[in-house]
This record gives sequence, C-alpha cells and structure tokens, in this order.
Amino acid sequence: MVKTVIFDLGGVILTIDQRQAVARFREVGLSDAAERLDPYTQQGIFGELEAGTISAEGFRVELGRLVGREVSYAECCYCWQGYATELPRRNLELLASLREKGYRVLLLSNTNPFMMDWAESDRFDGEGHPIGYYFDATYMSYKCKMMKPDEDFFRYVLEKENIQPDETLFVDDGERNVATASRLGIHTFRPVNGEDWTKKIYEYLK
Repeated sequence: MVKTVIFDLGGVILTIDQRQAVARFREVGLSDAAERLDPYTQQGIFGELEAGTISAEGFRVELGRLVGREVSYAECCYCWQGYATELPRRNLELLASLREKGYRVLLLSNTNPFMMDWAESDRFDGEGHPIGYYFDATYMSYKCKMMKPDEDFFRYVLEKENIQPDETLFVDDGERNVATASRLGIHTFRPVNGEDWTKKIYEYLK
C-alpha cells in the first residue's frame, strides 16, 4: 500500500520547454547552448550547479567567461526559468488532495538556485505560496549535493523519511530516473511532460 508519493518538478509539476531555455541562454550570448543543456541531466558548469559543486555566484562568473562578458544574477534567473512554461493549477490541487487523503507528499528534483529563486518565492503559484507550501518535504539536488539517477539520492530520501520502497510511489518523466527507482523496489509512474496525469495517478495508488 502506497503511503508516500515522491514527485519530480520539471516535466511533472511544471510543464517544461528546453527550447525556450536554450533560446534564452543564446540571448545572453551562449551560442552553443543547445549542446550544453540536456533535457534531464546537465553537464559542465550546468551540471555542477545542479549537483551543488559550484554556487550560484560561481556559475554566474563561469557563464560570463563562456559568453565573454559579465552576466548578472537576474540574467541567470531569466535563462534557467525559461525551462518553466506552465504550472497547471490541476497539479497543485492534486498535491493538496493527496495530502488531505493522508499521503506524505515529497519533492525530489534535479534543480538549481536560479530556478528555486522563483519556485521558493511567493511568485510561484500566483497566489502568494512558495513551492514548499504544497509538499511535506523537498529534496533538491543542489542542496543535497546528489543528482538523479544516482541511487544514493533515492536511498538518502528513503532513509531520511524512514519510508519503505514498496510503500512509495515515484512520479518522474525521466526514463533513467524511473529505472533507478524501480531497481530499488519503489513503485513508479512516468507521465509525459505536459500531459494531464492527475487522474491516471490513482491507478498507481491502488
């Protein structure tokens, strides 16, 4: 019986558009943005930022070196937040509904300080609530210094929450992430980025 539901952010809670993010990084001067940005796992300074091995300031400085000029913190936010194209109200309502039904609801995301600058602010949902309002706990790669699909990231959450894999459902649009969770005995559901999965999820909660 599932007691805990763990959600990914981009591609599940948020509808994402990599092309928009690439276009914004190109706007600030990163001509090879398409090669540097991966839909699921970032590389180079982009991966280092999400893994927490460099700070937001370190990323800002290094991005400036790549484009040949100083880049502002606001420009970094603008570029990274280009990934987020829609935050469907139905998804937030589903999170609230699951918590009301007694499920523990967690966030497990490969993300970074620039995306969280928006998500952890009262601008997140348009109603004055940050992302933490909708979850019992949040686990973000750059804070935990681990990234999906590393098994250690999943084990860390299971141990920290004191939850059993067979009582946990993991919802993520990434094939490798879902595969790792499955190997650990966690139930999985892989919706498609942008689809309405709020009814289908109940098939996995039975």
